[in-house]
Amino acid sequence: MTNQELFEEAKKARLQAYTPYSHFQVGAALLTRSGKVYHGCNIENAAYTPTNCAERTAFFQAVYEGERAFEKIAIVGAKEGEEPTNVCAPCGVCRQVMREFCSPEDFCILLADGKGGIKEWKLRELLPCGFGPEDLGE
Repeated sequence: MTNQELFEEAKKARLQAYTPYSHFQVGAALLTRSGKVYHGCNIENAAYTPTNCAERTAFFQAVYEGERAFEKIAIVGAKEGEEPTNVCAPCGVCRQVMREFCSPEDFCILLADGKGGIKEWKLRELLPCGFGPEDLGE
């Protein structure tokens, strides 16, 4: 799957967002190494803390279905009714969830570049000192 195709899948996922408070909709499309795509959207909550981000929604669904090998994720976000063109980087919690399942050197994060294109980041670039399973030792 091309980066553009995955980006389009994230745009579709964004339309499912539940955002009655911020009206800022985020969509994610997570590609597994086996070629399957998992979608996620942000789901807000009146108590704020229980809100779940699009990225974690996609990861948790994939993990629930037994997936553990991931290649890349596309993330888009914008105010309701607007086209997602600006950078919408994953929050720190989502970056740490990615780090749990993905290699910092290999896993790619696709974001809008603010100029109508797509910029590709490695997880290591967005989470330079992430805490991973190997940090717990044996």
